[in-house]
Amino acid sequence: MNENPADLAPELCVLLAAVLGLVSGLFLPRRGQWRVALICAAGLVAGLAVAGVDASRPDLMAFDAFDVDPITHVTRIAVLGSTLLVIALAAGRMRGHPRESEHYVLIMFSALGTMVLGASSDLLVLVAAYLLASIPAYALAGFGKDAPGTEAALKYYLMGALLGVVMLGGVTLLSGVGRGTAYPVLREGLADAPRAAVAAGVVALLAGLLFKAGAVPGHFWVPDVTEGAPPAVAAFVTTVPKIGAFAALYRIGADALPPDAAGWPALVAVIAAATMTLGNLAAFGQDNVRRLLAYSTVSQAGYLLIPVAMAGRTDLAQPALLFYVAAYAVTNAGAFAVVLATGRDDLAGYTGLLRGSPLVGLSLVVCLLGFIGTPPTAVFVGKVLMFGAALDGGYAWLAVVAAVNTVASVFYYLRWIVPMFGRLDGPPPRPARGASAVAVVAAAFSVALGAGSGIALAAS
Repeated sequence: MNENPADLAPELCVLLAAVLGLVSGLFLPRRGQWRVALICAAGLVAGLAVAGVDASRPDLMAFDAFDVDPITHVTRIAVLGSTLLVIALAAGRMRGHPRESEHYVLIMFSALGTMVLGASSDLLVLVAAYLLASIPAYALAGFGKDAPGTEAALKYYLMGALLGVVMLGGVTLLSGVGRGTAYPVLREGLADAPRAAVAAGVVALLAGLLFKAGAVPGHFWVPDVTEGAPPAVAAFVTTVPKIGAFAALYRIGADALPPDAAGWPALVAVIAAATMTLGNLAAFGQDNVRRLLAYSTVSQAGYLLIPVAMAGRTDLAQPALLFYVAAYAVTNAGAFAVVLATGRDDLAGYTGLLRGSPLVGLSLVVCLLGFIGTPPTAVFVGKVLMFGAALDGGYAWLAVVAAVNTVASVFYYLRWIVPMFGRLDGPPPRPARGASAVAVVAAAFSVALGAGSGIALAAS
């Protein structure tokens, strides 16, 4: 067994920063708690640096439960980078808040759970990571202590607790019939296990992970939390936990289950089609931009499930998932940064944004066109890889469904883009500087990642 703690250095950086932030917050005055944000940001930057170094090293298994491989590397970098953007978004709004330090620390612990979720290769570690990623997020959803936030937190918690218990039942069943909890052991043991028991265990296990991914049927919390929680928290819960959830789903399909066990490809493909279709249909009538982005994240979850369905069926599945999830993370963070910068939740409030704040308006246009999959944004490359994985895996019908949904999504994104070209009726808006900077950086990185996709894919 490899028991070198240095193999988990990025996770340890996040843990150390969270603990230091929590302890520091106990002694800092209210107006000085902004220093906790700096501590957390420093931990995230250090984690990014170490994760970048680790990405150049050979793959290994740490503590017989953590895979340190390309999936883990991308998960780490995407989670750390997205969390850094969220900390920057939250810093302005939380300045001077009575529980400012706790806000940053909860974000860090949830991000840590997400990183472990994406790297785990054992069902017991998977459950622990699920809880660590979820419980702080429940508290964050209700952090504002207002009526919408309290309702959102309650729905989030109840659905997470219910589907988490179902997932725990699936873990128990699979470990029983598979004679172990480690993924390699399960892959061998489940091959001879009763098919009905394996199918029931897989469906139950999927329940919890689909909740974290915001996919059907565990998506009901997404619009309420996105609208009711503070904007920075909404950006976090619709971006970061999804990264670990999709990485975990892919590992289960590729490493823990025998080929085609429980009809994995067909089951996940049907869920993917239902998720992207429901998300797009629900987004059409939304005038609240946060609810529109919520259903947009649901539809994006459907696209991301396609390479998960193709796990083990084509070599394109893994690069498609990893590139798409990184592209989605930066694009979604950029869109929410614009919402936070402008402070406007209705579509009409964005009229004339390109005239009043050209950089912020252009950043939003880039992010929304990125969701569609317009070149040269990063999501475009992710969607091309996703279509290739579906076709190469023998699921041409799923590629057609994804293409139809992509075309359909153009209309509701244009409902947001078109008013930005209109004339201003009053004085030009003055977006918040910090959030505006995050939006510009995210949009620029989306374009850069798309333009440099050849280099990124070659390195992976």
